Amino acid sequence: MAEESSTSDAADALLGFLVARRVASEWELENIVVTPSARLRGCGRRLLDALIAHATQTNGESVFLEVRESNAAARALYGRAGFRETGRRKSYYDNPVEAAILYGLRLSSSDR
Repeated sequence: MAEESSTSDAADALLGFLVARRVASEWELENIVVTPSARLRGCGRRLLDALIAHATQTNGESVFLEVRESNAAARALYGRAGFRETGRRKSYYDNPVEAAILYGLRLSSSDR
C-alpha cells in the first residue's frame, strides 16, 4: 500500500508506505514511513486505515505493532486509530537504548 501525491508537480512522488505481514488471523505492522514533507497531512492515517480495512476484509482478527517509547507522533496516531497499549519490551531498541511499546487492535466489531 503506497500513498501517492495528486499534485501535478509531484505526481510520481512516493509520500509513504507500510509493511505488514499476516500470520494466520493476526496482522503485524512491521513499518510505516511517511516522507517528512508529507507529515501532518493525513498520509500515515490513510495508510494505517488501509491496512485495517484490508485486515478486516481478509478476516483478520487483530493488528499488532511495536514502536519506540519516544515516538510520540506515532503513538498518538495509533491511539487515534483505536490501538491500545498492551505491553512493553524494556531496552528493546539500540542507538539509543529504549523500550518498545506494544499496541494491539482487535478487529471484531464487538471489541472496537
